[in-house]
Amino acid sequence: MNRRFTAIVSSEGDGYVAFCPKVDVASQGETVTDARENLAEALTLFFESGHDGEIERRLRQEIYVTQIEIEVG
Repeated sequence: MNRRFTAIVSSEGDGYVAFCPKVDVASQGETVTDARENLAEALTLFFESGHDGEIERRLRQEIYVTQIEIEVG
């Protein structure tokens, strides 16, 4: 069964960090593509080896990705 998750990728230093807020799993890579692929691998490992109770707890959390606007300066 395939599942779709949100990934947030940001630059950090000389590379990129990819983060999945739904299950609190992150990875990194030298490029955006590397970071995404490494996150996919980390997520696969999490679901293959994670404790069922921990997986269920994380999947039941409500996560919202939104934008806010503030005045700066």
